[in-house]
Amino acid sequence: MNKEDIKSQILSLAKDYAACLAEENSHKEKKYIPASGKNIGAEELCNMIEASLDMWLTTGRFNDEFEQSFANKLGVKYALTTNSGSSANLLALSALTSYKLKDRAVKPGDEVIAVAAGFPTTINPIIQTGLIPVFVDCEIGTYNIDASKIEEAITPKTKVIFLAHTLGNMYDMDKIMELAHKYNLWVIEDSCDALGAQWKGQYAGTIGHIGTYSFYPAHHITMGEGGAVVTNDPLLHRIIMSFRDWGRDCWCKPGCDNTCHNRFNLQLGHLPHGYDHKYTYSHIGYNLKITDWQAAIAVAQLKKLDKFLAMRKANAETLLAGLADLQDYLILPQIAAHCKPSWFGFLISVKDTAPFSKQDMVTYLESKGVGTRQLFAGNILRQPLIVENNVQLRIGDSGLLNSQDLTEADYARLPRTEFIMNHTFWVGVAQNNTPADMQTTIRVIHDFIGAHK
Repeated sequence: MNKEDIKSQILSLAKDYAACLAEENSHKEKKYIPASGKNIGAEELCNMIEASLDMWLTTGRFNDEFEQSFANKLGVKYALTTNSGSSANLLALSALTSYKLKDRAVKPGDEVIAVAAGFPTTINPIIQTGLIPVFVDCEIGTYNIDASKIEEAITPKTKVIFLAHTLGNMYDMDKIMELAHKYNLWVIEDSCDALGAQWKGQYAGTIGHIGTYSFYPAHHITMGEGGAVVTNDPLLHRIIMSFRDWGRDCWCKPGCDNTCHNRFNLQLGHLPHGYDHKYTYSHIGYNLKITDWQAAIAVAQLKKLDKFLAMRKANAETLLAGLADLQDYLILPQIAAHCKPSWFGFLISVKDTAPFSKQDMVTYLESKGVGTRQLFAGNILRQPLIVENNVQLRIGDSGLLNSQDLTEADYARLPRTEFIMNHTFWVGVAQNNTPADMQTTIRVIHDFIGAHK
């Protein structure tokens, strides 16, 4: 056999293997309903095998295909993969510190509008780049920033609005972009939990200056570990690529040389004229690329995104209908009028007046095989990463505060964030959960509340 015949046989056997796994898993008793999870099959396996047979170890043809397909899907000019959504956030904010942005470059001591109820990797890059996080309170129901409170937190040092869309539910992009234009602010949309969500028909991550995404197995699509950064700005695209690729000035892809046709004709920095552009560095960067194996998985997953979003929507609507009679005790998710959510998870808050606590309810659900998750860090100002480090920050319109000196009065400036920490959790609606799983979740929640009335 020639190599194409061998490859065909390998891929045929891989499909048979995937079918055997699927059949085996279909007969397993499901004892736990996960809060999140992946759905992968023969297509992903065959793509991974093809990437292995290429024997190309770094980003290659599958990565090229995914970046282009991802940009096309979202309707943006540029998409760059990276090794995680956390790295995507780091790259997005680092890019705004570039000297190539001239007077719009963000400098140490400048301020970034943020929220405390979320995942740490939206906050960590602010601290890592020497910027000041300014925490604004959230809404209950959407669990996004209270956009009406942003303007009072803006000062002449405020340069960026950097927020995550909460679990697939988008914040008020009209108000955010209005403030950005009014005060000449950068907007980074952390869409790691919101791939496929739309605001007035535009995808999350494509309305601000930069959007970020995660492809961890818990997310809407996966490549294992991985993420992406998107933008419509060619300069930002070049800068982000530089920070991702060791800080180099050259934009040639691996295996390509002299894309600019000036490889030996430039004078940059204090280097000699004609120094190889391939080894010229303009930023203090990283190496945050992915492998072609990861991209191969993502190529197959992206083709399934719309199906996965529909499954998540159906699961969420089942929960909304099935729990509607419990609103004397629970706050169910609320969606903004202009938002089409992409349902990362299903958020539930236990009301202050309920005869039970969030902890009581979560403990019961877990004991009955219904997986739960917190809204990540709760109030991140109470987390050791803030408390134990010398972090400078502001809360709303406060002056500069030192994290080691925060008091209960400071935390109380974010009352809804405090409520979320103490009253809010979420259950799963992902594509690895079935309609039967949703009915079980509804039944278990009813059983718990029925026993506590």
